[in-house]
Amino acid sequence: MNTPDLQPTLIGERVIVRPVQASDWDGLFAAASDPKIWEQHPESDRYTENVFKRYFDGAMASGSAFALVDKTSGRIIGSSRYWGYDEDTREIEIGWTFLARDYWGGAYNAEIKQLMLAHAFSFVDCVIFWIGANNLRSRRATEKIGGKLRDGIHDRGGAGADPHVVYEIRNR
Repeated sequence: MNTPDLQPTLIGERVIVRPVQASDWDGLFAAASDPKIWEQHPESDRYTENVFKRYFDGAMASGSAFALVDKTSGRIIGSSRYWGYDEDTREIEIGWTFLARDYWGGAYNAEIKQLMLAHAFSFVDCVIFWIGANNLRSRRATEKIGGKLRDGIHDRGGAGADPHVVYEIRNR
């Protein structure tokens, strides 16, 4: 099987999901610099420049990260990425997602995830979402798009890692 395109450009009614670029730093950091975005996240200080820089560098290195752009304004409103593609189990993760608070409430997140899910289901049968166990906001958002909780609490790995839950959405 050929390696799938993990960084396509996906266009919806409200948002463009496009490969992240080095020139996106200012826009992404502006979108991410609100402490409220990260208050339930395991890395709750990600709104600070030095911590967000690690996130941004990881996004650039991943080869599967996206800038999320409001189609109307052209403003970068957040980021997401694919991760951990497993050809044998036909599974991939969608994660590392954040949205500027102006875009919370469902319509944008739902559209972004539907675009990413539709693309992922062209080459996998299951999409998973690793979420900090205490991140109730992200858990609710994932449930709203059809995520089903897998059993157990999971360790993402690494020293001091917070416990996570895993949701899945299967291709019908």
